[in-house]
Amino acid sequence: MATDLSYIRNIGICAHIDAGKTTVSERILYYTGKTYKIGEVHEGTATMDFLQEEQERGITIQSAATTCPWEKDGKEYKINLIDTPGHVDFTIEVERSLRVLDGAVAVFDGKEGVEAQSETVWRQAERYGVPRMCFVNKMDKIGADFDFCMKTIKTRLGANGIAIHYPIGRGHELEGIIDLVEMKAHYYKAEDKGSIIIEKEIPADWMEVAKKWRHEMVERVSELDDNLMNKYLNGEEPTVPELKAALRKGTIEKRCFPVMAGAALKNVGVQKVLDCVIDYLPNPGEKAEVEGTNPRDKNEKMTRPHDDSAPFSALVFKVVADQHGDLTYMRIYSGKLLKGMRIINPGNGERELASRIFEMHAQNRIPLEEATCGNIVAVVGIKKSFTGDTLCDPEAPIILERMTFPEPVISMSIEPKTQADRQKLGDALQVIRREDPSFRSNYNEETGQTIISGMGELHLEIIRNKLTRDMKIGVEVGKPQVAYRETISKSVKDVRGLFKKQTGGRGQFGDCWINIEPITAEQAAAEELDFSDAVAFENAVVGGTIPKEFIPSVEYGVRQTALGGIISGFPLINVKVTLNEGSYHPVDSSQVAFEQAGRLALLEAVQKAGPVLLEPVMKVVVTVPEEYFGSVTGDISSRRGMIVEQEDRGVVKLVTCEVPLSEMFGYTTQLRSLSQGRASNTMEFLEYRAMPRNLQEEVIKAGMKS
Repeated sequence: MATDLSYIRNIGICAHIDAGKTTVSERILYYTGKTYKIGEVHEGTATMDFLQEEQERGITIQSAATTCPWEKDGKEYKINLIDTPGHVDFTIEVERSLRVLDGAVAVFDGKEGVEAQSETVWRQAERYGVPRMCFVNKMDKIGADFDFCMKTIKTRLGANGIAIHYPIGRGHELEGIIDLVEMKAHYYKAEDKGSIIIEKEIPADWMEVAKKWRHEMVERVSELDDNLMNKYLNGEEPTVPELKAALRKGTIEKRCFPVMAGAALKNVGVQKVLDCVIDYLPNPGEKAEVEGTNPRDKNEKMTRPHDDSAPFSALVFKVVADQHGDLTYMRIYSGKLLKGMRIINPGNGERELASRIFEMHAQNRIPLEEATCGNIVAVVGIKKSFTGDTLCDPEAPIILERMTFPEPVISMSIEPKTQADRQKLGDALQVIRREDPSFRSNYNEETGQTIISGMGELHLEIIRNKLTRDMKIGVEVGKPQVAYRETISKSVKDVRGLFKKQTGGRGQFGDCWINIEPITAEQAAAEELDFSDAVAFENAVVGGTIPKEFIPSVEYGVRQTALGGIISGFPLINVKVTLNEGSYHPVDSSQVAFEQAGRLALLEAVQKAGPVLLEPVMKVVVTVPEEYFGSVTGDISSRRGMIVEQEDRGVVKLVTCEVPLSEMFGYTTQLRSLSQGRASNTMEFLEYRAMPRNLQEEVIKAGMKS
């Protein structure tokens, strides 16, 4: 029997740190009957935050998946839910979750509205074309303001947010919510944890506000549908089903974003969120057919229908190391996956075996005999497929679009304490790399140190704790270091790389000429060039001056040299190398000789092309009470920071600035001392920028010493 996709929803809960995502997820689990006790983040008992590190810190570090049932209008639906982290160091978890979701609920703090990381998450969802709804949470907080939050959704996100709920009261006076579509008031009883919803007529003292917001909602929804617009212009009142249909269509097309209100901690409004997920977010069948390419011909586009009878295809979006066998999380886009089925990874040609299939509930598993299309499952038995890989039917291969992962911006050295630790460390780092694509590690043979790189100080701290506490490996760690990059400032033509060696018998001969120029990712995409590791290589050799079999060797030499850096040992990025011509020797030429020729040509070309050191610049948003504003902005200036925006939020100011990462170590502690603990900040990677020349020289000297 084919799966009825209309009863499935794949959704994510995502937002700024501390907006209450995990608390919303815990309420969803409770009301759907997946848990019998509500877990609390502040008590370290949240079901979805099951890692020890998450429970101690009260934050989400890795995305957790669960499947829960929800009954609406007498029909049972299946909701595959992913709770994602809010901290920017774990943005990769949000990125890979959004890639496989059909819809998302963006949670906002009722007092703060749209915050810095909310914008980042919103942009990520935009990139993957994910329809969204908004839930203004924490309406029970002192200072909560629904009207203000609606304004920030419009001004900060540029989103067409349409309020479909309005809170009855705010702060400690919050009693319930008004459903503006059905024009009913919903009250939640504290003694039964909000399980029983009491529906009443809207109180007289709230009627005027409700009518005002409903009028605005009807006006905005009418703009989404021609029939409704005609009704509205003729002064006719649209019916509830008409409003819901127009809202659903507008949400799926990303032309509008329904906005709900409530307070998850006080159990207000969460069931209505689930109802709205069913009403307004798409089921898998309402999304466009999944697109991919033919593994045998990368230029040939292919699609797969959302159908159990179609050939099997799925995307791996997460790998979790486990003592009983690694869990590979995947979203099934077409076909069926049966227990014990043989499948293929068309990217690397490896055949895989789905030995066991599980429906996940945080860290608990329910075994399945088969998984149908539209679902998210975890599989044991997959050995050589990682995040972003496609798995499919060997008879009908397809490669689905991969996801992009950000480059690390911070590194630190790590050394094992004993020989036994040394052996275990290599394996452990490989496991972490499989789990976390934003983590990098490499061994420096000159210093004997292993360098680990990640997205921020917290990211590296969590990895260090994982090594020492969970994997029981003794390590010494160095101070965090900034991950700089190199680039060039101008174009240079006709630079020769000649590698010639004569040692008695057969010699070595490789000769090539290259052009080098700065390039951006957009330019590389427009020219359809491979931009691996931010280096583009183009072969423009004509007339066979270099035999075809040696051209990949020149490219390999160029790319390997770029990875090792030219002036300071940091990777060279945003360069295009064009191979023009060269010469060869019928006996002495070899692949190794042309690799060396490519290396020599790049070394000389970069020196002539105005080499520049780039440093990561962070977007920092500081929330500071007015009386400390002067000292905080002065401190930012002293860190080479540039203030780009200031905004008043009641008695506090929001300062958005751009500051080099190298100046931000220990900033949170300094900020607390400047403001007597009353200021807070968020920080995320913005871009790489050229460093001032004097500081560039210091970094190069320091690199030479180490």
